[in-house]
Amino acid sequence: MSSTTSHGIDLNSDVGESYGRWTLGDDAAMFSSVSSANVACGFHAGDPGTLRRTVSAAKAAGVTVGAHVGYRDLAGFGRRFIDMDPVELADDVVYQLGALAAIAAVQGEAIRYVKPHGGLYNAIVHHEAQARAVVDAIRAFDASLPLLVLPDSVVERQAEAAGLRTVPEAFADRAYNPDGTLVSRSVAGAVLHDPTQVAEHVLRMATDGRIRAVDGSIIPVRAESICVHGDSPGAVAMAGSVREALLDAGLTIRSFV
Repeated sequence: MSSTTSHGIDLNSDVGESYGRWTLGDDAAMFSSVSSANVACGFHAGDPGTLRRTVSAAKAAGVTVGAHVGYRDLAGFGRRFIDMDPVELADDVVYQLGALAAIAAVQGEAIRYVKPHGGLYNAIVHHEAQARAVVDAIRAFDASLPLLVLPDSVVERQAEAAGLRTVPEAFADRAYNPDGTLVSRSVAGAVLHDPTQVAEHVLRMATDGRIRAVDGSIIPVRAESICVHGDSPGAVAMAGSVREALLDAGLTIRSFV
């Protein structure tokens, strides 16, 4: 087993994604397993009351609050690519950061990092202009905020060039292509549901720095944080299993900030 087992690893989860009378996930329960909360900022999901309650619950649980920014796409849950003007996209990111920062501030809390959501996250893996817009928005708002990124992506390269701290991320419950990108959610098997498979996936990431791709090959992965989605079936139990597996392997669960 790799010597990295003596180190800590961050577990993050997408939360605050309920809207109005529509509820998604059990955020409070997820907070018993994760160390970082990617709180929706109202554009792909979330409303002011949901954001307030989510930040309050995260603070009470000692979980670090981050801003989960995305496309302005409630109907599509932010998972569709939108061909936006980069200036407009940067404005939208700043707007979302400001909204969550205000919600957090009135509760004596602050946003500590940024993670793009869904379609935007996937786009800036390779889309130069949109990656630059996200980086410019964060740098303008608060250049000290770390940015969660897919390793070896366009946005990682641009953020580092701009002086932002980047945090490479892997996914506990997502399948990977041989090139290290995520399998599209439109493809069967893109989301993993078997707790045993997920635990194996995470342990290989955290202890060996590798993952098994969909073609069976073992590929390298850099990860300072591992995402466990909170909206998939059995998410709470799966997050608990992931946490237990990591602790049993000798790692501590702690935020990267």
